[in-house]
Amino acid sequence: MVYKKILLPILIGSAFFLGACGDDAATAPANPTPSSAFVPLPVLSSSSVYIPLPTSSAPTPASSATPTPTPTPTPGTYASLAATANPAFAANIYTLWKSFHFVTEEQEMSTYPELAAEFNVVFPIAYMPAGRVIWSSQTGYYKPYCSATTAVSNMKTRACTVSEGIGYGMLLAYFNNDDDTFARLWNYTRAYREYSNRKLMPWITQSFHWTEVDNSSATDADEDIATALILMYFKSGNALYLQDALTFMNAIWDLEVNPANLLIYSGDEDVWKLPTPVYNLSYFSPVALRLFAMVDPNPAHNWKGVLDAMYAYTQKVQSLGTGVFPDWSDDAGMAAKPSNGSANNTYWTFNKESVRIPWRLAWDYYWYQDTRAAAILNQLNSFITTKAPSGPDDKALAINYSWNLSVGKDYTNNTAVPSQWYAAWCATGIAGNATWLATCTNGMNTTRMPSNTNASYFSDILLTMYSALLNGLFVRPAGI
Repeated sequence: MVYKKILLPILIGSAFFLGACGDDAATAPANPTPSSAFVPLPVLSSSSVYIPLPTSSAPTPASSATPTPTPTPTPGTYASLAATANPAFAANIYTLWKSFHFVTEEQEMSTYPELAAEFNVVFPIAYMPAGRVIWSSQTGYYKPYCSATTAVSNMKTRACTVSEGIGYGMLLAYFNNDDDTFARLWNYTRAYREYSNRKLMPWITQSFHWTEVDNSSATDADEDIATALILMYFKSGNALYLQDALTFMNAIWDLEVNPANLLIYSGDEDVWKLPTPVYNLSYFSPVALRLFAMVDPNPAHNWKGVLDAMYAYTQKVQSLGTGVFPDWSDDAGMAAKPSNGSANNTYWTFNKESVRIPWRLAWDYYWYQDTRAAAILNQLNSFITTKAPSGPDDKALAINYSWNLSVGKDYTNNTAVPSQWYAAWCATGIAGNATWLATCTNGMNTTRMPSNTNASYFSDILLTMYSALLNGLFVRPAGI
């Protein structure tokens, strides 16, 4: 995670192994009481999980209080993946990832018995069952908040969850047809938003406990949670998903979109809304914005305008540099330090934030073949293939490249290519370099597995996400 609002001592080390997340905010808008208790989800067949579904009309909501979305025409085809794509491998990666990085409330009651006696403060029966994605072990500022007495040694400083992990987890559960995990993670965000009286998910929470760690928001997490809910709505027809997605969308529009230029703020706090804002392009989720435009009944919410503004800004930032992206950039498209002090030594490099950009753009290209996504990905691919003439296994993939060498140099001290970076560079080939995509996907599937260590939250969850996309698990539900 990128530490969000407090000026923290940054542990530099290898820049690859620092986590990343969103950015934050502090205001606490009211959150309405959920319309009903948790509704058990239907058991769905997984027989067609890897087969793209045809587009069709949207399901009719179960409640007349929720407007029926009017889908816009969408392509019925998918972009080509590598011939080496292996859905079964990606499903196994998800199982391995989940075995270490996901925990249910029932399991955690025995891990943190001193906290468990008060789990029901946030999680009454209406929000059961619940589960969370575990953040990495903390050694810095958040260690006191994320530590708890336990006999389980590898969990002593892993009591926290970040909202990004919930968003990623819900998407992964959706694409793996894991309805139980999806429901548990959804209940996790519902419970904390209700307890904290917020419409957006608090950035850091402690286990299933009432302790408030950081209630500011991270825009990428909010987008991903809303996206997962929309996908599940179209899959199941359960209007509760759409109702909650609309809660997120309304708050994202009000608190996380810059009304002056329609660019996406990094969170809801004022630190992200200064006269000269600094933006994080890894928070740009084109698919999320397309889905918001499809289902949001409020004509004042110009989600297509946000999509177009963000694509134009992304292309501008890329054009001003070497071809890669800085982790943070300003209104003018120049690399800039974020206001929270989280990246003073890395902000100009393609680093722990930017590693997510290829996933988000490749997802948009895979589903919608947007030519803007193709152009950006092809420029990234051209950059890395020039740096790595021997192919995806070249050590050149280990470098954090500078967005502009006049701002700062490349970071070259990494001794190996982390799995999430290998996968990210693979994804750059989806729009125009089939040979690279095939070779790299095969390399990912034969050499990359979740590390499942106390410090591997970020690398493992991103590897799992990239694997699901590149191996064909990202299947659109009917109606999208």
